[in-house]
Formats: sequence, C-alpha cells, structure tokens
Amino acid sequence: MPRQPFPTAKLLVIAGAIFVCVSSEFLPTGILPELARGVGVTEATAGLLVSVFAFTVALSTIPLTRLTHRYPRKWLMVATLGIFAATNVLCALAPDFAWLIVGRVVGGLAHGVFWAVTTPYAARLVRPNQIVRAASITTAGGTLAFILGVPMGAAIGHAVGWRLSFVVMASLIVVFALLVVVFLPPVEHRVTLATGEIALPARRDPTLRLVLLVCSIIVLAVLGQNTLSTYIAPWLLEVPQVEPEQLASVLFLGGIGGAVALIISALVGDKDPHRVLLGGLAGLVAVGILLGLFGSTGWPGVLVYILWGVVFGIVPPLAQGLMMRDVSKRLRDMAAAALTTSFNVAIGGGALIGSFVLAGLGLAWLPWFLAGFALLAFVLLAVETFRVRRAETPDA
Repeated sequence: MPRQPFPTAKLLVIAGAIFVCVSSEFLPTGILPELARGVGVTEATAGLLVSVFAFTVALSTIPLTRLTHRYPRKWLMVATLGIFAATNVLCALAPDFAWLIVGRVVGGLAHGVFWAVTTPYAARLVRPNQIVRAASITTAGGTLAFILGVPMGAAIGHAVGWRLSFVVMASLIVVFALLVVVFLPPVEHRVTLATGEIALPARRDPTLRLVLLVCSIIVLAVLGQNTLSTYIAPWLLEVPQVEPEQLASVLFLGGIGGAVALIISALVGDKDPHRVLLGGLAGLVAVGILLGLFGSTGWPGVLVYILWGVVFGIVPPLAQGLMMRDVSKRLRDMAAAALTTSFNVAIGGGALIGSFVLAGLGLAWLPWFLAGFALLAFVLLAVETFRVRRAETPDA
C-alpha cells in the first residue's frame, strides 16, 4: 500500500457507526422497567431481548457472511445500518412483546454482518503496521456506547417514554449511514489470485490457526468478563456497598477506564501486539483476584473495579488488531465473523454462568470466575506465543 496520511476521519466514521449499533444492541437494558410495563411483561422477560439478540448474532453471523461475501463492503455496511434503523422503528411501534422479539431477531441478523464488514474495513484503510491503532479507534465506538449511548437512551426513556428512545436511535443510525455514504471509500475485499495460483480452502490456510487461537482467547476472556459484568450493579451495591445514588458515577468511571485502555492500545499495540495482549490478560487475572480479595473493602474495591475497566479494555482491540494484521487477506471477513460469533457466545454464556454462581455461591464469588477464565486465556496465548517463537528461532 502506498504511503498516505493516517485516515483518522474515515476511521471515526466507522467508530460512529459502531457507536450507534452497539447503543442500539443494549438500549433495552437502560429502559427495561418502562419497556416491560409498556408491553405488559415482567422485567425478567423483557431482559430476554438482549439474550435473543446475542444468540441470533452468534448463530447467523458466519452463514450470512458467506452469503454476502460477493457484495461491496461499503454498501453492505449502509444496508445493515438501514436494517438497524428499520428494526428500531419496528420496536418503537411494537404493540406487544412478540413484535419486539421479531424486531430484535432481525436486528441481530444485521448485526453480525455489520461486524464482519466493519472490522476488516478498517484494516483495509491502513498499512499493516497501523492495524492495531486503527482497531483501537474504531473499537472506541463500542466503548463510547456504554459511556454515553446507553445512558442517553435511558435518559430519553425515563423522560419521555421508551418508544421515543428507539425513534431517536433510529434517527442517529440514519445519520451515520449517510456519513458512510459520503466519507468512506469503496474497498476491495476479494483477493485476486496470481496467474497459476490455486485458491486454498479455508481449512488449509496456515493462518486459520491464528483465527482459532484469537477466538478461543476471546471466548475465555469475555466469558469471565461477563460472568461478573452482567451483575456488576448488584455486585457494587452489595459487596463494596456503593451507595445507590453513587452507582451511576461509579459505572461511568469504569467506562472511562475502558476509554483509557483504547488510548494505551492505540499508542503501543502495533509495536508488539502479542506481548501487550499477554499483559492485558495477566492484568485481568490480577484484577479478578484483587476484586475477590478486596472487593468488600469499600472504596479500595471500587478503585480496583475502575482498574478492571482499563485492563479489560486492552483485550478486544488487541485481539481484533492482531487477527486482522496477521490473518490471510482472503480469510479476513470470515475471521471477523468468527470473532463476532465468539463475542456473542461468550456474552450470553457469561451471563448464564453468572446466574448459576449468583444462585449457588453468591455475588462475592463472581470475581474469581473472572480470574479463572482470564488465566486460561493467558496460558493459551503464552503457550502459543512460546511455540511460535521457538519455531522461528534457528537451532544453535
């Protein structure tokens, strides 16, 4: 790729599109009581809207990515954003819970394809030694969704009704779809074979091992993360005993920690992504242990919670950037689809594991599961990194 200025503005458009889509994905969590009353179901039943979305993404992403592989990436991104906007309008008009479920399923179908497009799109705009930096910028959209997007939707829902929250979200999605049309260039995602070259099936691609490694690390790390984070509000209230009126501020500080992590990833991630990712996973183990040991100590436990936001925030952009940098170009879209599937399986699975831990052992045990799963991810990456570097070292 010829030398060109780093495309910050284009990457920010992608980050903005990710921001509105992640905000849309988790919007029901911020307006759950109002939404449940509005369609006449319990809050526990209304919470299934998030689970339905996540498992739809997990089941559909890879097959839909295969089906849409031949379509231009830019216009496929616009199409998925249009579907997101339409499903938010559908949810705003929902007369009952079944209608909401249909809207979330359709949104989940679009969501997986959206991620399979956006993750490699950013990698195609920059040089190989800039991919982790690019991933950190686009991933910031997801982090900002938790800091601003979901609280904004909740504030609108509390003030003027949950239906208007969906309408506002649909409008924002349309705005970013238009920005994609205006500012993002078309990219070539199909790999042209050289004369006489024979395409390898994906199962024989030597970089498939990296895809499986990164997806396994994400499954383990996010399982541990969501085992605790799904129940972070009751944990903060009951273990470090944060005052209810301080809960929103503490959650906000945790989100700010995630934003700090993205800055760290952007600055140092491209230099040695394996080592930085190993450091992030080691930090996640340490934070889980510290939360387990000192979570009940009040504000010291809260400070460790904020540190947790920094440590975990390093993992997704590094994993994403490492994969997009080193995987075969012809595998990029399917690798991104596999990564999206891994995230959503772990999100749903972590919430399920956390519910069993909560019922059987109690809130105070949740951090130990965070530490345990993170340790497995660390060992997996450490062993593979040692294997690769040993293979690259010539015999003495």
